[in-house]
Order: sequence, then structure tokens, then C-alpha cells
Amino acid sequence: MRILVTGGAGFIGSNVADRFIEVGHEVAVFDDLSSGFPEFVNPKAKFYKGDLADAAAIDHAIADFRPEIVDHHAAQIDVRKSVTDPVLDARINILGSIGLMQACTRHGVRKIVYASTGGALYGEGRQLPATEDHPVNPEAPYGASKHTVEHYLYIWKLLHGLDFTVLRYPNVFGPRQNPHGEAGVNAIFIGLMLEGKRPRIFGDGHAVRDYLFVTDVVAANVMALDGASGEMLNLGTGIGTSVNDIVRELKAIIGFKEDALHEPPRAGEVQRIYLDASRAKQVLGWTPQVGFTEGLRRTVEWTRHNPLPTKH
Repeated sequence: MRILVTGGAGFIGSNVADRFIEVGHEVAVFDDLSSGFPEFVNPKAKFYKGDLADAAAIDHAIADFRPEIVDHHAAQIDVRKSVTDPVLDARINILGSIGLMQACTRHGVRKIVYASTGGALYGEGRQLPATEDHPVNPEAPYGASKHTVEHYLYIWKLLHGLDFTVLRYPNVFGPRQNPHGEAGVNAIFIGLMLEGKRPRIFGDGHAVRDYLFVTDVVAANVMALDGASGEMLNLGTGIGTSVNDIVRELKAIIGFKEDALHEPPRAGEVQRIYLDASRAKQVLGWTPQVGFTEGLRRTVEWTRHNPLPTKH
């Protein structure tokens, strides 16, 4: 089938686009390259450079490529930036996504697979691991903007018949993650340790998250192309891993001897959240395949041999 991947030059989106092509789909990528890299765009994919907040640009891409499905990863993803500039966050994540939905309706797109967030949507975990029924109380505008789009997707299906599947991601990590442009603690720590520099921990290091290797996220996107109509599904391992755990694992993998530095905690960051993905198993048959330590090993190995492209 024909699939347009928004954000397909970024970390997760490019991995997803590659897999779609591997399994035989015809793929186009829409990306403004603000955080993604042209080197990550699969040479077999058609590329449209454009800003999600530019309704005319996304309309042109969809009108020209005529996808059956849009896999929607393009977003403002920096939690801290959403705190300092919530208007920008809403303009891209909410208004940009509404413009995307309008274009999908105009040009006959059948379905949107939407990359949402479980890590930032629920706020502090009250019942852990958090199911999809957990109260939604985001503690930063990023979580609020991503959740708002879920409501619009529901409305669009109701009013216009545009199908959707929402995948609520935990903290995703793996090859191609940008330690400079994304809130990827694993990528940041790996980059620093490989350079012989001490990583910085904000707070006491006891903050707990759910870390999922990117190939498992990719698998869920492939499964969602034909399944989980109208569903909002957590992805995750159901295991909480602390920042201190990450440092300990990476020190052993890399052979790094020094301890981390500690700085004051930052506003808008949840301290404890990990996700119950039982419904994704039930609806999609999805379960994570790569353990955390193995995922770190693969990421370290990739990072050693594949320096990120430089921005021009």
C-alpha cells in the first residue's frame, strides 16, 4: 500500500519508513528537517520537504502522493521546549495535526497511525504499570498537545470516517536517536561516555521510565496498518528503569569508570511512569522482543560506528 510517513527523516519515523519499504510498501516522507536528517530518508522513498504547521505544504504532499495511510510522527517533541514555548508546541502538534487530518479527508486517505505519548500523557503514575484507563494528567504542554490530537482523531473518525490507531509510546531509544535535538537520555549518555565525558543527571537519578527499543516500536506501526481500528494503545515493557540504572548498565557495556554528575531537577518532567501494554498484545498481537540491556548494547555498537550527520 501507499504510506506517507510524516517526520520520516527523524529517529523513529525513519526507522518506521525503512521497515515499511522492506516489507513491500510504497513510501513517501514528509519532513522539515529541523531535527531529522536527509541522510535518514530511505532512497526508495519519495521526499517532500515541508513544515507540519504549513497546511498548504502537507496538503500538497498528500494530494500528490495519494497515500492510503498516513503514519504520523512529525511533531515538536521536546518536553522542555513545550514548557518554555507552549504556543509553538500547540501550533505544530495540534494545529499542524488538524491541518493534516483535513488534507487526509480531502484526498481520500483511509487511516492515520498516530505516534502519541504514554510517557508524558498520564503525568505521575498513580497505578503502575499504567493502563490506557489511567487518568490523563500531563505535567507539560507537550503531553497535553499530543493527547489533544487523540480527541481530534476520534472526532474525525466520527464525522468524516477517517480511521485511526493511536500508539502511545514510552521512552523510545535506539540507532539514529539524536542526543542534541531530542529528549533521549540513553543517546545523550552514550554519546558522552564514548567521548570520555561524565553524563549529567538532573535530580537524584531515581526517576523511573519505560524504555522501549525502536525495532519494537517499528513492529507495532507495521501491525497497526491493518489492525486496531479506532484504538488507543500503550506500547511499553511494563518495567520501570531509573536513570541510575541506565548509567550503571552503560558503564558496564562501554567500560566507563567515572560517576555521573548531578544537577537540580527540571520542570515538567514526570518522575515515575511505565506502561501496561496488555491491550496492544490483545488487539495487535504485539509484545516487545528486545530487552533493555540488549537494546543498549545494540545502540552503543551502532553509535560507535555511525556518527550522526551534521546539520548544514
